[in-house]
Amino acid sequence: MKRGERLVPEGMVEPLNLGSPGYRRRSKPVIAAVQGITYTLGIELMLAADIVVAADDCRFSQLEVKRGIMATGGATLRMAERAGLGNALLHLLTGDEFGSAEALRLNFVQKLVPAGTQLEEAVRIAEAVAAQAPLAVMATRLNALKAVEQGPLEAMREFVAVQQKLAASEDFQEGVQSFVEKRAGRFQGR
Repeated sequence: MKRGERLVPEGMVEPLNLGSPGYRRRSKPVIAAVQGITYTLGIELMLAADIVVAADDCRFSQLEVKRGIMATGGATLRMAERAGLGNALLHLLTGDEFGSAEALRLNFVQKLVPAGTQLEEAVRIAEAVAAQAPLAVMATRLNALKAVEQGPLEAMREFVAVQQKLAASEDFQEGVQSFVEKRAGRFQGR
């Protein structure tokens, strides 16, 4: 930290998915299953996921201020974005511990499940996402990120071009055919 060195070499996929210069953005969605004690970097990695399933007995704390440092893995951005500034600062500035119900209320996690079932539920969600058209999943995820990071108008500017590209794909043809035939699509990512 004192030297300001990066933990991940440039050119790699950044695990915190902050869109930092010199790093590649991941194109695939990440569904996280959270259990037990999830402090500091654990919360930041959790917030970097696209969908989070948490056990109902988790304990969370963003306690960097108690150690004389600032959370720099995305918590200051994502907590405020998801929970509002006041709610984010309550936890960022006190370093307090909070439970799964509070994490759900603040939109840090999307689903609470009984402890011990979080991985099963995360896999179920991942399988549901994986059954969709891959090109459309990637485009949807990246457009939602753009809306959050650069604003809705920037995201809307891509609508026509992205939709044209998707409509020219084999997956689009399969999607229409599967709808007509009233069956699940068999997508290839082409």
